[in-house]
Amino acid sequence: MPDPDALLAALDPEQRAVATTFGVPVAVIAGAGTGKTRAITHRIAYGCATGAYDPHGVLAVTFTTRAAGELRGRLRTLGFPRVQARTFHSAALRQAQYFWPAAMGHELPRVSDHRAGIMAEAAGRQLGHRAESGTLRDLLTEISWAKVSNVPPADYAELAAAQGREVSAVDATAVGRIYARYEQLKSDRGVIDFDDVLLCTVALLSDHDDVRAQVRRTYRHLVVDEYQDVSPLQQKLLELWQTERPDLCVVGDAAQTIHSFAGARSSYLTRFAIHHPEAEIIRLVRDYRSTTQVVELANRVLHAQGPGEGVRLVAQGGDGPQPQFTQAATEADEAAQVARWLAGLIADGIPPSELAVLYRIHAQSPAYEAALTSAGVPFSLRASEGFFQRPEVRNAIVALKGQLAAASGDLVATVRGVLAGQGWTAEPPSGQGQARERWESLAALLVLAEEFAAEHTGAGLTELLAEIDERARVEHAPAGAGVTLSTLHAAKGLEWEGVALVGVQEGTLPFALAQSPEQVAEERRLLYVGITRAKRHLWVSWAVSRNDGSMRRKPSRFLDGVRPAAAPARPARGGGKQNRSKHSLTCRVCGGPLAAGAELKLGRHADCPSSYDDRTWELLREWRRQEAEEVGLPAFCVFTDATLMAIAEARPTDERGLLAIAGVGRSKADKYADAVLEILRAGAAAG
Repeated sequence: MPDPDALLAALDPEQRAVATTFGVPVAVIAGAGTGKTRAITHRIAYGCATGAYDPHGVLAVTFTTRAAGELRGRLRTLGFPRVQARTFHSAALRQAQYFWPAAMGHELPRVSDHRAGIMAEAAGRQLGHRAESGTLRDLLTEISWAKVSNVPPADYAELAAAQGREVSAVDATAVGRIYARYEQLKSDRGVIDFDDVLLCTVALLSDHDDVRAQVRRTYRHLVVDEYQDVSPLQQKLLELWQTERPDLCVVGDAAQTIHSFAGARSSYLTRFAIHHPEAEIIRLVRDYRSTTQVVELANRVLHAQGPGEGVRLVAQGGDGPQPQFTQAATEADEAAQVARWLAGLIADGIPPSELAVLYRIHAQSPAYEAALTSAGVPFSLRASEGFFQRPEVRNAIVALKGQLAAASGDLVATVRGVLAGQGWTAEPPSGQGQARERWESLAALLVLAEEFAAEHTGAGLTELLAEIDERARVEHAPAGAGVTLSTLHAAKGLEWEGVALVGVQEGTLPFALAQSPEQVAEERRLLYVGITRAKRHLWVSWAVSRNDGSMRRKPSRFLDGVRPAAAPARPARGGGKQNRSKHSLTCRVCGGPLAAGAELKLGRHADCPSSYDDRTWELLREWRRQEAEEVGLPAFCVFTDATLMAIAEARPTDERGLLAIAGVGRSKADKYADAVLEILRAGAAAG
């Protein structure tokens, strides 16, 4: 059993209060980056270590398999691997599958994984034509909202109108009829959907006292993460789980309520003390994630109109660079600028997996996919949900197990060889689709192996496979190998060293459909969530027009008063004196503007004479290729073409001269100075 005092040693005073307050309901108002997961996992561990909790009687619930996996992983590290940490749906499904046969006389209906197909059939019969994929997606979202909000098909039209909800090209009455038809089709086929899992469990516990009593005897201690996101249906389930004197701890932040469209109601958190008069309210305000500059911006955005929801964060991460605010002429220019910013951070030694581009809607993604591909920056689009169930991941694990008998001493080399046999390459495939998704999965496994080898000196393939099996059991997926491209909604709960918030203009953020004060307030919270994902580097940008020059747009109202005075829009091409840096847009020979593509990578016009020795240039490029191949990274992660060319031109003779070249930096000099200087000396001798 872990030492209780040791469990508290790493906590700040507010976190310690969370970990040690028992006997009354507890609500933790946890600001972004304040260590809420640390606080609640240590609460569970401390409670179990002191006898306040029975490890087998704890149920910790959250909203995503990723978050549940992280909770289980941390509890395992703290010495309590058997504590239950699940999503609402996972916990409900487990209970329903166990109790349903005895209570209802038959097995729980199968959960269908073809919701879209059933919806397409239901919508087609009502509309008289095949609905577009976007319409189907909106219909599924609407019906999910209706279910978690306890809205039956017959009442949908009236209640949806009162809530200001709408589906493009489908009126509310038709949506209600499609909803009813969708339910009938599921019934005819003997299946239920994802949201029905909660409905079935609520009905089971409500109608069967013996089942409810047994569940309450099993789970006597409840901990609820992200409580600001609970829906009425989830709240009802939570109440059915609770005893008359609930041992309940909820954790959330009203300032991060960004899922109201899906039925989330932060009022359950903000009014917790009203429903539980004896409750203790504990506020976590110390932000350990971000720099002072990032935290200051987050506070100013959230509280721009007076004291806002949530807490005012107090930065603990020290000083860092100021957030960059950039106005672009067009969306394509904005994407190109972001790609160069990210390439610069990678050149300075930040791993691509520690960087992200966050946008409001999925439709913004293609511009950044194209810009990053053109710049040679690796990226990843897939979410981590269900990582270990992907076919390519399962096949790769089988192949790794088949290599056990012949594994060499170099763990990473062994894994790289096996994954190469499964289709992994040092460079990602161009474009998107299945090939790209397969590569991203295999690259994530390689990153996991590299991190494991670095943290466990001397470990072999057997130990790595044990770690993979445990991660699969607790659904703790590895990070991707490239820059993450994600919507702001999907980024909640994650963090990166550097974050680019893009498309921060009127009509996009806040979104054009956000009209009511409540909807606009949620859009502000969405920007706040995006800002607080950044640890150190933050880029905020917008485009004043579309690529065709139409729709002149203003920067988001949420930036009013929090950004520097407006600067003229900067195109992606051309440049002046202020741009002559490691991200220069001018030819290093003649000083003229560069075009996109190859010229940008070269740093000069193709027809301008080079000022370096061709043999030295080729030696440097070959060395870079070998170095990148050895560590399994794209070549630009060693040095970009522009930096390598600057080295070839400047021909420094010592480390100080090398450090003077933009794009080198201390970490790269420590790694590569000896090799580069030796190549330069060899080139000079040959010349």
